[in-house]
Formats: sequence, C-alpha cells, structure tokens
Amino acid sequence: MRILLVEDEKRMAQALCELLRLERYEVDHYDNGQDGLAAAESNIYDIVILDVMLPGMNGYDIARSVRRQGITVPILMLTARSELDDKVTGLDSGADDYLTKPFMTKELLARLRALGRRTLGATDGILSFADISLDTRSLMLSCTSNGQSVRLGEKEYRILEYLIANSGQILTREQLAVRIWGFESDAEYNNVEVYMSFTRKKLAFIEAKTEIKAVRGIGYELRCGDV
Repeated sequence: MRILLVEDEKRMAQALCELLRLERYEVDHYDNGQDGLAAAESNIYDIVILDVMLPGMNGYDIARSVRRQGITVPILMLTARSELDDKVTGLDSGADDYLTKPFMTKELLARLRALGRRTLGATDGILSFADISLDTRSLMLSCTSNGQSVRLGEKEYRILEYLIANSGQILTREQLAVRIWGFESDAEYNNVEVYMSFTRKKLAFIEAKTEIKAVRGIGYELRCGDV
C-alpha cells in the first residue's frame, strides 16, 4: 500500500516514515499544505495521513478540497488538539479517522490496517480475484483451484495488489510506475515491463487461469477465462 504523509514536524515525520516502511508501506512525505494537496489530488494513494496544523494550508482545508473533487481516499488526521469540537471539525471536513498526538504506534498501525482493509476490499488480509488470492501479510500468491502458492517479491506484490484492487479497469504504465516507484523515483517504463514479466511468471508457476493482459497502447488489466 502507498501512503501519503503530510506532516511539517521534522522529527515526527522521520519517525513515522521509518515506522511505516518497516511495516512494508510505501510512503511519500510532504511538509506543507500546498504540496500535500497536490499529491493527494493525484489520487494514487491508499491512505492519507494528514496533520492539521501545516504551513500554507491546514489539514481541514486539504481534506475539504480533496472531497470536493470526489476523491474517496481514506484520510487519517493527526493533531495535538484533543477538544471534541476539533475532532468534529476534522471528521466533518472529510477525514475518516482522527488520532491525537501523542499516540502509541500500535494504535496508529491498527487504524491504518482498518483503513487499508476498507480501501483494498481485503477480507482477513486476503485480496482475491477469480482463481487467485493474495495474502497482504505474507505476500503469498495462491491459486484457489489447485492449492499451489508462491511468495512474491515486493514489487511483484505491489503490482498484483494494485491490479486486484482495480480489477475491471485498465491501468496505464504511467499509473503503475508512479504507484509502485513513486513521484520522486527515476524509474523508467521499462521497469514496469520487467516486473510485469516477473509477476506473470509467478501466475504461470501456480498454474492460475488469471492472467495480466496487455492492452495495446494503454496498459494492463487482470483477466480470467472464467470471469
């Protein structure tokens, strides 16, 4: 999963980035409201962690702007304010959850897991499509019709996670490159081709009927002969 963190407190942001990356989240960090809003508007994130007090534009205004554009990404607000009115303002502005600083990391991670299940549609940490299932904790890919399984590499997992979460849609190479490698990466489109080939081989290895199909001139989608 890819998370956007908008937090201007340097030490807090550094600690959160390290924690989230240890938990196998992909994290992009911005320290001001304008850049945070621009990133959120890209709509490539699974979750947005949003501080309230930010230079340039506060978290409430960012959330309102994102929601006005029809972007439904779950937003978790972080703030030092603990008054009920502040929490109500945050939720009314479009946030899905609210966490008051200081907080325990276990609670933060639990809330992120809950928001992540809502985003990906996972049940008990399992993403499914046609005859395949993907364990979001162990990165094991399984074929439900024959019981065969294989562990995915990180990038292979990110690709299948994104494709399953957007099944029925064609994802462009640009969408995949930004989603898997991020805005700041210098990854080229051939990186997408290389890891797409690896992922296809894993599907073939477990003898799944599900395939990653290339749509000429557009991108990729998941297809299965039985669906």
